[in-house]
Formats: sequence, structure tokens, C-alpha cells
Amino acid sequence: MLFRNLLPLVFLCSVSAAPTPESNIPAAEAAPFFYKGHDLSSLKMLEETGTTYRDTEKGNATRPAEAILGDGGMNTVRLRIWVDPQAYMSQPSDYDLAYTLSLASRFSAEGYRIYLDFHFSDTFADPNKQYTPAGWPSTLPALASTLRSYVFSTLSAFHTAGVPLALVSLGNEIRHGMLWPTGYVDVDTQPFPALVQNFTRLATLYKAARAGVSDAIQAGASAPQVMIHIDDGWNVTLQTRWFGALVGTGLVSPADWDVFGFSFYPFYGAAATYANLATSLDTLATLYAKPLLVVETDWPCVCDGKYEPIPDFSEPFPVSVKGQLGWTYGTVQTVRNVTGGWGQGVFYWEPAWLNNTGLGSACEDAVLFAQDFSNYPDTVGYSRASVALFRGD
Repeated sequence: MLFRNLLPLVFLCSVSAAPTPESNIPAAEAAPFFYKGHDLSSLKMLEETGTTYRDTEKGNATRPAEAILGDGGMNTVRLRIWVDPQAYMSQPSDYDLAYTLSLASRFSAEGYRIYLDFHFSDTFADPNKQYTPAGWPSTLPALASTLRSYVFSTLSAFHTAGVPLALVSLGNEIRHGMLWPTGYVDVDTQPFPALVQNFTRLATLYKAARAGVSDAIQAGASAPQVMIHIDDGWNVTLQTRWFGALVGTGLVSPADWDVFGFSFYPFYGAAATYANLATSLDTLATLYAKPLLVVETDWPCVCDGKYEPIPDFSEPFPVSVKGQLGWTYGTVQTVRNVTGGWGQGVFYWEPAWLNNTGLGSACEDAVLFAQDFSNYPDTVGYSRASVALFRGD
């Protein structure tokens, strides 16, 4: 998610160089697990400041947000992790290891699979910023060594706590690399051989992070599926050049990741259509024969231009709860229809974040709970019909 702001809002809404395709691409297993998930990274922070959730399908009964979303079809929870948020914000350590492990332990005990999203930063990492943690070195060899150790120690902590990880993303939306400036890449570099050279430092860092996963597995941790996460999943040119350049360095091979993860938002460009997403995912499935997931998406139910211009949407759904259901259903079906059965999951981003309802977009409200701030700072979220967006997809 390309983050814009964190303003509390009180809104309710109505109910091309690339690898050559291989021949004889294998299909996925007959009935692979399909991830239907939500990012609930902010839930603990909200609960600790007085937020509760009401289930409108159960007579406004107060229930944990994950229970309401679980009834709506959720089977996996995505959680981000930052290195040292106090170093960046000088405030409570939301999203650090202790915070995230606490949430993961809770959700795992409730039967949900866990997807850990490394940002490798003290704050949000996205296409516009990938700040190196304040306490980390800046030279490539030392940074790579620190990164490997950090991944190992983090995964070891989850293992010690008895929390198995289904998915681990090594970086968040790393189109332009990670751990800037050392790991920065310019994806517009031409010609392709120059792009490959530009990827060398990023490949070195990724390889170190991947080695940290292997170290943890060797030490006894269960083996997660390792993901690379890029934004603009609909952009086939970006995706084929990006992964082609990474592999082209000779430092990373396709065996070094298990799963592709993509962001797919409807309001960052009119080209983010289902047709373009299908083309991109089908192309990558043919090239790499690996699972592909949309790991960030959402749709607004309020977008009236009060604070920012109304964006152009890439598909013609209404700005409403019905639109949230329609957009997500269409995204799920596009992913399910990927060549060879390699489309294997969709995640909605932060559906319960009641004091950041715009979710980083130009719209006012894209969450799945209507907000009641009448007794602020105590806040109540009432489930919308869209909490069931994964039910019977």
C-alpha cells in the first residue's frame, strides 16, 4: 500500500526483455489451498485504545474482529513486521517483533494460517520509500549480513513461540528494491543488460534474506512458502522485466522464492483491470510455474472528493458495500482462473482499521466496518455486509 495519511475519519456508508517461456509447464496440484485473507496488523493497537467490534449478523454482539471476518470466509491473517519503530517515530513499538508475534500467536491459536510480511524498515516500506533501519549498517556486505541474521532471529522467535508461518514475504512492494539507498533499483533502466546490472545489489540483499530463512529452517523452524511482493500486479511489462532482471544477475534463481505476491488496487491507474491482471498472472505462471497471489487490495464505500480528488477507478463498480463485494469477487475469480491453477489467494488490506479508513487512498472509507466515534476515544465498528466477501466465492 502506497501510504498517504493516517487521519481519523468518521464516515458511515450504505449497505521487454524477460525469460523465455518454458515448454510443458506443470500445473498446480489438483486442489491447492486457496488463501482468503485479511491484513489485521493494526488490530492490537486499536483494541488497546478502546476499539471494539459488533457483528451485525448476530444482533450487534461484541466479537473479536477476526471472528467476524472468519465467519466471512477468512482463513489466513497477514501481519507486517518492522525492525525498530521507536527509532523512527519515538512512540510505542507497534508492528515490532513483540507486537506482531503476540497477534500471530493469538490468530494461530484460533486456527488461522499466518503470513508474515517483512518490511525491513522501521516504518512502512512501499514503492516510494524503503528506508534502511536506523541501527543497521549501510555498506553492502555488512547490511547483507545484518539482514540474514535478522530474518533468522525473527523466524526463530516465531518457532520458539510455537507459531508456524505459512507465508513469509521478504520485503514489501519492492519494485524499486529495498533497504535504500544500498538496495535501490531503477526499474526503468534501459537496455535490459543495464537493468540486470542495476539489480546486482538488490539480488545480493535478497539472497541474504533468503539465506536467513534457510538458517531458521535448519535450526528447526517449519518451512514457510517464501514470497517476493511487487506492486502493480496488472503490469505485465514491469513484472516480466523485474523478475527477469533479478534472475539475470545470476545471484538469485527461481528456486529462491516459492510464491509471487502482488498488490492490485483499483484507484492508482485505469490500467489496473481484471483483463490486465489476468494477462500478467498468466504470463508469470507460464514462465515460472509458481503460485501467484494478490496480497493487497481494497475497494471504497465512501469516495466523495471531500479531501482529495476522486480517482478514476479501473473497473465499473459502485462506491459502496456492494462495490466492495463485487470488486473482491472479481479479483478472486481472476486469480482462480490463472493458467495451470497457479492463482492461489487474495488478501484484503486492513479491513478493520477504524481510525485510518481511507487505507492510504484518496477515498475516505474502504474498511469493512462502519465506525461509531460518538464515545471517542472508545470506538465501535459495526460489520458491513462486505465482511463476508470471501464467503462462498
